[in-house]
Amino acid sequence: MKPFTYERAQSPAQAAAAVARSPGAKFIAGGTNLLDLMKLQIEVPTHLVDVNGLALDKIEPTSEGGLRIGALVRNTDLAADERVRRDYGVLSRALLAGASGQLRNKATTAGNLLQRTRCPYFYDTDQPCNKRQPGSGCSAIGGITRQHAVVGTSQACIATNPSDMAVAMRVLDATVETVRPDGRSRVIPIADFHRLPGDTPHIETALERDELITGVTLPRPIGGTQIYRKVRDRASYAFALVSVAAIVQRDGSGRVALGGVAHKPWRLETAEAAMSQGANAVTAQLLAGAQPTHENAFKLPLAERALAAALLQARS
Repeated sequence: MKPFTYERAQSPAQAAAAVARSPGAKFIAGGTNLLDLMKLQIEVPTHLVDVNGLALDKIEPTSEGGLRIGALVRNTDLAADERVRRDYGVLSRALLAGASGQLRNKATTAGNLLQRTRCPYFYDTDQPCNKRQPGSGCSAIGGITRQHAVVGTSQACIATNPSDMAVAMRVLDATVETVRPDGRSRVIPIADFHRLPGDTPHIETALERDELITGVTLPRPIGGTQIYRKVRDRASYAFALVSVAAIVQRDGSGRVALGGVAHKPWRLETAEAAMSQGANAVTAQLLAGAQPTHENAFKLPLAERALAAALLQARS
């Protein structure tokens, strides 16, 4: 691990300003992803700004009838919150499907949104990777691709987003709140928060480098039966091959987002008009234009079957 300096921020704006002052600075909270990357020298911050003392660990009702989740709310606490379990069950289920209990006790809401891909080529510093070193190439293309994306890819990157929570946030139409060094705040719809790879896969979100997430807001509950279904190679502590976040209303309408298939949580609102027609009709639109490899083409029928199982579970 490379040497670095450290400070504890006293306010969100001060934390953002501290990162702005130092080109090599990073925020740190739970550290469940960042510290691993530092040990591998994939991330080499010269300065860490600790935001754990900023009182951003509350879950509070909003005036619009939703919930505001502080950036530092731990995944365990968010999944267990009575209001989340009652009104946003898809989010609670997604959180419990991710990582281990020990990691959920440390991992934060903001950190979960910002976790980096688990592509093995990203983690192997002997292999070219455009995420790790822009312009070096993508070793996954032509390599082992079973876990990789099938839709929304580019010639620069075929990695997937690893977050379960983000898929649920996408189907719930959450918004991400941030603060900048001058104290100005910003609200980013979750649909615009994560980016597709294009020619710049190292730019993974809409955040500026010195912009700090302060919270995530969920809109008023929409009811319905909420399902999170995760298909993975083993029953625990594994990332999704395919996951489905679905909200199904009594009239058959609803929402659906997929995980494990793209560089970001994958939702197309236009496809949801076909919910009453069944999983085949929805996934045909969701995965239109997919470009799988011979190793991960199984994800296309797997996504359809996972959605079909989720719809059956919801309607029964």
